[in-house]
Amino acid sequence: MADLPLEHVHVAPDAESETDLAAEATEAAPAVFILHGRGADEEDLLPVARHLPDDHHVFSLRAPDPLHGGYTWYDLDLSAGGLEASQPDAADFRRSLDLVAESVDAAVDAYSLDPDRIGLLGFSQGAITSLSLVLENPDRYAWVVALHGYLADSHADLDPDGIEGKPVFVAAGAGDRVIPESRSLDAADRFAEIGAAVTRGSYPGGHGIGQEELADVVAFVESQRV
Repeated sequence: MADLPLEHVHVAPDAESETDLAAEATEAAPAVFILHGRGADEEDLLPVARHLPDDHHVFSLRAPDPLHGGYTWYDLDLSAGGLEASQPDAADFRRSLDLVAESVDAAVDAYSLDPDRIGLLGFSQGAITSLSLVLENPDRYAWVVALHGYLADSHADLDPDGIEGKPVFVAAGAGDRVIPESRSLDAADRFAEIGAAVTRGSYPGGHGIGQEELADVVAFVESQRV
C-alpha cells in the first residue's frame, strides 16, 4: 500500500481475468475518494463503497484527529448557536482540506490513476469537506457526492472557473436533526446557481444513508463512467 498523507483503506478494481489485469497495467483507472463523518473512521463507508462500480479504485481516507473512538476532520465552531448552525473550525478545516488534496495527488501518482476521473464521496463532515474541495479545485475532481452535509460559510461565495457543468449529487434527510435538510438543500441551490449540474435528493430518514439513497448514489456514480 502506498504511503499517503492520510491513513486509508485502498480497494483495487476487480480483475476477473488475466486480460483485465493486463488492461489495468496499461490503462489509467478511475478512482473515488471517500470521506467519512465525524466520529467514524475509514472503515465506516466501505459498505457503501462495495456497491460502486468495480472498475474504480476506492480510497477511504481517515480524518486526522481522534474523537470518541473514531476520527474527525475538524472541531466545530458553535458560535452561531448550536449544532444545527455549526461551522468548521477555520484552522482545522484548512489543514484537512490540504491533507485530502495532498492524499489525492499522492494516490494519482502512486497508482497511476486517471487524473480526469477522480470523484469525491463524503458523508456529513466528509460531505462538507468534499464540497469545499471541488470549489477550491474543480479541475481536479470529475464529480462529487455530498451526503447530509452543507456548504461551509468559508466557501459559500466561491464561483471558480471550471465549476460550470460539474456533476454534483447532494442528499438530505427530511428527518435529519444533526444537519437539517434545509442546509443540505441550500448547498444544492448554491451549486446550481453557479452552474454545476446538480442532482439532489431528499430522503425520509435521519442522519444516515438508507437504501433508496444508496441506490440513487450508485446510479449517479455509474452515470459518470466514460
